[in-house]
Amino acid sequence: MKLIQKFIKTPEGIVGIIILSILITLALSAPIIAPGDPLRIAGRALAAPFSDPSLPLGTDRLGRDVLSGIIHGARTSLLVGAAAALAAIAIGLMIGLVAGFCGGIVDEVLMRVVDAFQIVPGFLLALAFVSVMGASLPVVVMAIALGAWADPARLTRAQVLSLRERDYVAAARVIGMPPVEIAVKHILPQAVPPVLAVSATIVAAAILTEAALSFLGLGDPNSVTWGSMISEGRNVLRSSPWLSIMPGLALIVTVLGVYLFSEGLTKAMTRPASTDRSAPRDGMTP
Repeated sequence: MKLIQKFIKTPEGIVGIIILSILITLALSAPIIAPGDPLRIAGRALAAPFSDPSLPLGTDRLGRDVLSGIIHGARTSLLVGAAAALAAIAIGLMIGLVAGFCGGIVDEVLMRVVDAFQIVPGFLLALAFVSVMGASLPVVVMAIALGAWADPARLTRAQVLSLRERDYVAAARVIGMPPVEIAVKHILPQAVPPVLAVSATIVAAAILTEAALSFLGLGDPNSVTWGSMISEGRNVLRSSPWLSIMPGLALIVTVLGVYLFSEGLTKAMTRPASTDRSAPRDGMTP
């Protein structure tokens, strides 16, 4: 595909996909690389990194393996980020499609709802939602999605407002095609690519929000997260700084990888197709 060819020509995209590939591989192979429960006690408490060959990154205050926690935490962060982005984009596409295609009072009402959600900071909305509903991974995913769907909805609406005036849409109306079929078959597929370009940004924001919620003690207590590991290490930050530094670095690398991937994808989608000047024209050889 042309999009893939353009993507692999962007340095940001290549670096981003390499970082994400490594993280996804680690997350999927976590049961093999770090078998067992990452919350179990694996050794003496506060063992320094590289002091024990079986515990390369040391242990926390309870004697839990830091490396195992980071590897299993990658699964949680990537799962929450991808699920929250998928939910936010699905809600945004639906709302934006209905608002842009219907117009009139429906558009006005839905856009005022979008404005209301955009006024409230996403993190505060997620914080309030999790505080009321309780801490669990599904609740965290939904809380993050509720704070992130407004931007995809507004972008989808803008695309739909432009696409519904195209000639092929008018032709579909003339032949009597139902409005729902026109919206789903002819408009939605053309409106999706620009929204997908911002999906990586939503994933990065979701990962950071989940880490912040876990840092505040509002994450799933039954799952290892980088935010909870950073929070655990802050109590012994002076004597054992690695407990916060290691998961913090993992979080930075993950967000950086997602950001670079997003930059590469955006450049690939906006870069015009290059013309081959050396190609023969009108059947004549150069």
